[in-house]
Amino acid sequence: MRRGPPRSSLTGWRDNVEAPKLGRMAYTNTDDHGNPEGDTSLQLTGSIWLGSGTRNWGTQRRMALLQAIDEEGSISAGARKIGLSYKAAWDAVETMNSLAGETLVERTTGGQRGGGAILTPRACNIVALYRTLDQAHQRFVTQLASLAETGQPDLDIIRNLMVSTSFRNKLSATVSHIQRGKHMHDITLELANTASLVASLEHARYERLKPTPGAAVLAFIDASSIMIGLPGPAMQLSARNQLKGKVLTITTGAQGADVTIALGNGVELISQVTPASLERLSIAPGAQVQAIFKASSVVLGSGA
Repeated sequence: MRRGPPRSSLTGWRDNVEAPKLGRMAYTNTDDHGNPEGDTSLQLTGSIWLGSGTRNWGTQRRMALLQAIDEEGSISAGARKIGLSYKAAWDAVETMNSLAGETLVERTTGGQRGGGAILTPRACNIVALYRTLDQAHQRFVTQLASLAETGQPDLDIIRNLMVSTSFRNKLSATVSHIQRGKHMHDITLELANTASLVASLEHARYERLKPTPGAAVLAFIDASSIMIGLPGPAMQLSARNQLKGKVLTITTGAQGADVTIALGNGVELISQVTPASLERLSIAPGAQVQAIFKASSVVLGSGA
């Protein structure tokens, strides 16, 4: 197969070429970060896009769609094969036809199946070239991954930064002690040598996570689960987590206020309180407070 110029534009490629026979293209459903669904391990991944101008149209998913259409003989069957709706697949085909400057998928009529779709010779060339480039790219990514061996502290930091959740509070912690019970297990965590907290896990969740002393974990706490207390000898609460800190900022809104509490060594917590609670506490930035929350309010996660 003769390659075009080293650019994403299709200008200058051969016309009237015979369509090559396409090999099989592997396609895996991925999450929003490009990782295989259900896989929580840290991986180095990358993808190749083809485009025209500033618009990307030749993504892995669209190339897989072209491959599936070629194998199944119709847009609807190809869409089902890679988990796309018919509308999404047809929109993708129209976008590729438009941005490529020529037809890549042709509708057919008649035949035993009452019509379908086929790839044009140009589309077959594009898919074959994409597959060749993608295989070379994956070899390159594999070489990069060998430079980032597991167990490196900096790699763990990168993993933590890339975790995306709805929790306002995400803390890096180290398991220091585990107290096993019949139904619940208490996990004591150390936060950057500045404070410790306790997470209480049901047995099933404990077995899924299987934490061990010294293991690095992430602790997630919903902002609405954190109460704010003023330090004093009369305060006695059943909540096991009572972390001393200083009010850093207070951001008010229609639904309440977000109070950021600095615990030390760069560790911060956000508490969401009602306007009435904020007025009753009469706190301001710089005030000494305690962040109070139950052990059962702490959700643990691990990238291992």
